[in-house]
Amino acid sequence: MNDFESIAARPSSGRPFPGVSRTASGRAWAYRLDERGEMLASALAQAHGLPDLVARVLAGRGVAIDAVEGFMTPRLRDLLPDPDTLRDMQPAVDRLAQAVHSREPVAIFGDYDVDGACSSALLASFLEACGVPVRIHIPDRITEGYGPNVQAIRALAEDGARLLVSVDCGTASNEPFAEARRLGLDVVVLDHHQAPEALPEVTALVNPNRQDDLSGLGHLCAAGVVFVTLVGLNRALRNAGQAPAEEAFSLMGALDLVALATVADVVPLIGLNRAFVRQGLTVMRQRGRIGLTALLDIAGLETAPQAWHLGFLVGPRINAGGRIGDAALGAKLLMTHDPGEAQRIAGELDQLNRARQAIEQDAVAEAVAQAEAALHHDTQAALLVTSSPEWHPGIVGLAASRLKERFRRPAFAFAVDEAGMATGSGRSIIGADLGRAVRAAVDAGIARKGGGHAMAAGATVSADALGTFAAYITERLATDVADAADNDRLMLDAPLTAAGAQVALMDALDQAGPYGAGCPEPVFALQEHRIVSVREVGSNGHLRARLADGGGATIDAIAFRAAGTDLGNLIQRAVGTPLHVCGTLSRNAWGGRERVEMRLIDAARPG
Repeated sequence: MNDFESIAARPSSGRPFPGVSRTASGRAWAYRLDERGEMLASALAQAHGLPDLVARVLAGRGVAIDAVEGFMTPRLRDLLPDPDTLRDMQPAVDRLAQAVHSREPVAIFGDYDVDGACSSALLASFLEACGVPVRIHIPDRITEGYGPNVQAIRALAEDGARLLVSVDCGTASNEPFAEARRLGLDVVVLDHHQAPEALPEVTALVNPNRQDDLSGLGHLCAAGVVFVTLVGLNRALRNAGQAPAEEAFSLMGALDLVALATVADVVPLIGLNRAFVRQGLTVMRQRGRIGLTALLDIAGLETAPQAWHLGFLVGPRINAGGRIGDAALGAKLLMTHDPGEAQRIAGELDQLNRARQAIEQDAVAEAVAQAEAALHHDTQAALLVTSSPEWHPGIVGLAASRLKERFRRPAFAFAVDEAGMATGSGRSIIGADLGRAVRAAVDAGIARKGGGHAMAAGATVSADALGTFAAYITERLATDVADAADNDRLMLDAPLTAAGAQVALMDALDQAGPYGAGCPEPVFALQEHRIVSVREVGSNGHLRARLADGGGATIDAIAFRAAGTDLGNLIQRAVGTPLHVCGTLSRNAWGGRERVEMRLIDAARPG
């Protein structure tokens, strides 16, 4: 295991937080660092001249003394592998180079999420810069479902495509690609989803998670795989004197797309992914991509984008097209060079996102009610499976995510159609590999189709078989979920006061970023801070509060979707009295003045 892999693997083993016995979340609080971790933090601070809090953050993420520089300044030139280390890369590059040489029409089939949109835009932009005619097809979630399908492939062949490139999907698409072969299309797959043992017969299938790939790059999202492929393709074209000019396409300038996909797809921010996100954010802050800039503006972002903005502000708006609108809008926005079109598409995605929020709110309320009823009968249930014929298929993944967050166990939400088929999405917790369990259910004939990642998966199941599906997945995950529950503590990096939450602290913490999956944002505890005021803001139940420390210094805080929850009820009832609270820090530039605020995670009464 290398130093970067140890970040995700580091166990939670810190000291209990003093003076807290009951919390709003029901989780115990503990400092992330145990005695050994405290010693490592001290050594890191001394060896590298780091501020104490930064050293504690690094130590809490398992960064060794000799890995600090690589962690804090990840560089592509140090971390980018030779593309040929991935299985099937050479035939993939050869076939793509052939398409460039002969200017063959290429069809790109992408998934309808952020990773699919970024992967499609990334590959299409490169090929267009090489003079290759390209058509992108993003499937409609409701009428086509996930992944390549026979009808779409026939349409792409009739449109003149000779090469089909499937991005962020296709690893298990045996039947559709058999039809592609029959129609005379060559197929290249660039994917990252978990792979079955029997792969489809294609020209090349590049996927670091296929069982015979030894590259060690399984943490990449699809856009990361596409980027590595383009590095190999660009090298081959350069050797042949056919590489696109820098002004037509810049690989480094495309890292904003890779960063967005990496964060939005919630893959671990370790190794190469850290370099992608760090350098991609630098590109994004230059505001050179018209469509992405328009989306940042319409989201109201007034500070330089950070990794969490991609997951909470940008990603949901791009996803909204694939969930309840035109799935192709995201890729179109990311590729456009027309400012007017960028404003129009960004506005449409923003409106779709608002509509999605309203639809989601009703579905989540029903899903929570179903989950609570199930837990009333079995409080230790390892898996929650909810379903309804009233739910929009585009929001079931969001409902599953809310269930997982609220009940801290794997959860599925299924939309049931008129034919009695249930199409759903699941979200999991660290340590319980949901994607593998779903693939096993497919192999066992319990699910019609499905797959995904360790933390997220999709499945299509007969509605009559949902009970069988739930029992099967529960049996596969029960031990892992029980182990996770035994270690389910809210890990804190350090205590803090309102007076200490300054912009200079954020500047120091940013040195250890980006934060995300596999490298969690630092969580700080404010001990015995008085709740000065609480008010509800927006239409999604967000609560905004002001807290004061013993010296009178104040900090603003927000608790997302907290109204009516145990956390929201606790802080609303505590106005005028002290609470222990914990959360992450962010910058707020409202009114042109930058200051620090806290995103609340949990709270507890002193003692």
